[in-house]
Parts: sequence; structure tokens; C-alpha cells
Amino acid sequence: MLTGEQYVEQLYGDDADLERAKQGIRAAGMPEISIHEGYGRLLTMLVRSSGARDVLEIGALGGCSGIYLARGLGQEGTLTSLELEQSYADLAYANLQASGLGDKVSYRIGDAKVSLAELAAEGRQYDFFFIDADKEGYPVYLDWAIRLARPGAIIAGDNTLLRGRVTDPTKAGPSVTAMRSFNERIASDERLISTILPAYDGLALAVVK
Repeated sequence: MLTGEQYVEQLYGDDADLERAKQGIRAAGMPEISIHEGYGRLLTMLVRSSGARDVLEIGALGGCSGIYLARGLGQEGTLTSLELEQSYADLAYANLQASGLGDKVSYRIGDAKVSLAELAAEGRQYDFFFIDADKEGYPVYLDWAIRLARPGAIIAGDNTLLRGRVTDPTKAGPSVTAMRSFNERIASDERLISTILPAYDGLALAVVK
């Protein structure tokens, strides 16, 4: 019998742009940890329905999440993507170009914390944030997202369950501890309206008041 997630995925079938991106990630020997399709479609819907004009992605990997985010943008919308590795950003950009979305995205290479500080110094603000980078950095990335957010901005964070490790009391590594802190902050910060979706590997969603 299919799980609920498997049932939903078969309803949608294959997505040529995402399959191409995944094949490129696999061929490059990169980690196959892109956002699940169900949540990717949700990102597209949220960007589109919120009318987000400026989107900030923390962690490009091979471009799957970038495709989903850019698909939701209007004609004037832009995606800024922060990525530590130049080779990852190069592949991500190639995949967005192949999907007809290359004109929507620009990349900043290096430590995301440094890039975030630079964006703040430039006076940049955003309507939508997607966090999917090193898990130990999530609490810091949340702080920066709130700082760079326009009122009403949406913050999304992937992998909030860390494949069950977050809910396992015997696990206490740095990534698990950081993610628990991130989740607790999302749930309790009075500046946010939020929820955490438990399907797939967990997705946090918050609106900045």
C-alpha cells in the first residue's frame, strides 16, 4: 500500500525540469538532498500567492529549490541565492537556465552569514526566504531573515525533523540541537505567525508580522 506522500506524488508524475536538475546533481556527485516535490510545489504556490517580488534563498545546492521559487515569481520578481560552493551555484544556474528561469536569479558565493551581513549593509529587504543550508546555521539564518524581512514576509525552512533525529531524545549533536532551537524559535517568537508541517522531513513556515 502506498503512503500518503507516495500517493500524492504519483498524481503529479514527473517534472522534466526537476528530473533534469536531479540528474545533474547525481552526475556531479553532489548530495541528493533537494527539497521534496510536495514542498517544492508549495514554495511555488506561496511565492505566487503572496506576490513576493524579492526572494532570498539560503543554500542553492543544484537548483531544484531555485526552480520552484522562481516559478512563483511575477515578471519583475527576482531570486537571490546564497551558496558556499561555486560549483554548486554554477550547476544551479545551469539548471535554472535550462528551465527558462535563468534571468530571474543571481548568486552570491561564500559563507552565507557573511553574505547576509553584506545584504543588510546594502539595505536589501525581501518578501520571501527559503532556508535549506547547513543545519547548525539555522538559528542564525532565522535571525537574519527576520532582520531583512519586509512586513508580511514569509520564511520557510526545510528539514526541520532531520529524518527523525530532532524527535529522538537520545540525539544531541550540533545539527540536532540547532534545529531544535530553530523550531522552538519559529513556534514561540512573538514577531512571527507560524506552523511546522510534519510531512516528508518537516517544513517550517512563518509570516513576519
